[in-house]
Amino acid sequence: MRPITRRGALQLGGLGLLSAAVGGTGLALGGGSRLDPDVGVELTEPETLRSADGALRVQLEAVVGRVRIAGREATAYGYSGGVPGPTLRLRPGDRLQIRLVNRLDAPTNLHVHGLHVSPEGNGDNVFVTVAPGESFDYDYRLPEDHPTGVFWYHPHHHGTVADQLFGGLYGAIVVEDAEELPVARERVLVVSDISLDAAGRLRQPSAMERMMGREGELVLVNGQARPAFAARPGERERWRVVNACTSRYVRLRLDGQQLDLLGIDGGRFAEPRRVEEVVLAAGNRADLLVTTAAGTSRLRALRVDRGGMGGMMGGSVSGDVVPLATLDVAGAETGAPPPLPQQPRPRDLRGAEVTERRRLTFAMGMGMGGGMGGGRGPGGMTFTVDGREFDPDRVDQSVALGAVEEWTITNTSPMDHPMHLHVWPMQIVAERGRPVDDIRWQDVVNVPSGGEVAVRVAFDDFGGRTVYHCHILDHEDNGMMGVVEAGRAG
Repeated sequence: MRPITRRGALQLGGLGLLSAAVGGTGLALGGGSRLDPDVGVELTEPETLRSADGALRVQLEAVVGRVRIAGREATAYGYSGGVPGPTLRLRPGDRLQIRLVNRLDAPTNLHVHGLHVSPEGNGDNVFVTVAPGESFDYDYRLPEDHPTGVFWYHPHHHGTVADQLFGGLYGAIVVEDAEELPVARERVLVVSDISLDAAGRLRQPSAMERMMGREGELVLVNGQARPAFAARPGERERWRVVNACTSRYVRLRLDGQQLDLLGIDGGRFAEPRRVEEVVLAAGNRADLLVTTAAGTSRLRALRVDRGGMGGMMGGSVSGDVVPLATLDVAGAETGAPPPLPQQPRPRDLRGAEVTERRRLTFAMGMGMGGGMGGGRGPGGMTFTVDGREFDPDRVDQSVALGAVEEWTITNTSPMDHPMHLHVWPMQIVAERGRPVDDIRWQDVVNVPSGGEVAVRVAFDDFGGRTVYHCHILDHEDNGMMGVVEAGRAG
């Protein structure tokens, strides 16, 4: 990526407007027709940075500049010259040190989404502000028993999260198994979306798009448009899929191939589950095994109706069917893949003593008193948890270290909200009032419109303050977030 100055961004922008609505970075916003992507190019993966001797030290530079997206020149954000940023590969017990350098014209920071690490000090501290031209040294220590799986990183500076992630700031994290699974190969597939005009400039989202949660016109896999890749019949591959979209849900389907789901987010099942499709809300990840059969298959994102504004504003949100990638399976068939090693049974909190029960309500409204202009969101909308917009100086939930709590999250709005809790994973124990009969651990849990989900959380360790929020990031930026603080009782 070639960094550009604020003046350079203005020159590149031509008639595009400079707007604080895109993070205040000085990035020119485009108009006109859409970018014509280069489709069907061979899949590439981001650079991989791997820990050694229990440690990984990296420098990530958040930059705005010229970068290749969908095979074309674009003006966008990126970490260290790429969209996505480098993939970080770790093992349980590792120490991860990241120097974040902010070369934007707006503040930023970093969130290691899904990692079970301290939220304090130089850990996964979302209250840190890294000003333009400054840097910050993050220092994370993974516990020895940290879950394995696929995680990711992205900005989390309140008010600019949606703009910065939508513009290209994201990357994958893989925490590897002690014993590698017998697969022919692994693939990291980071799904994201973006809107670019014909000159490759970011489009500014409309007020309606911000209200519902923006969905980009161009859906990417590893920054590419409908890439292609190949395999031989009978091979078993491991796909680590990240939904890095700002708001879009993706319902993944790969007809003609055998799919076995190892887990969602950092939650591994005791045994793989045969599936035909996998639904990932914004922020979710999937750990998939794909056993190949001869032929050409298309990885698609099918429609997911996540609700809309109904009669209040008109319209609904339900994305089109989107082709993501093409898998060509040909050649001599391989032998049957060896059996998978036995996985430990996941922890189950359903029989645990619950020390506290809480009810959280996610809601959207038309401002104070039902009139326009009462909220800080687009069109005067309010985006609240328990009737309040986010305040970083207020603690909304105080929990005791060592506690096991049950949180029932209710959604009174006309749209689904994927709820994300930092630091501590959640076990889903009930949906729409009905008990869940299996063990499911996630760090992003979809709460359907008009519905509720009950989760249990073990606050075993890591005291301090962090947040929970809607992972439709426009909703988070506009106030749908709360603060939780864990400390010692008494």
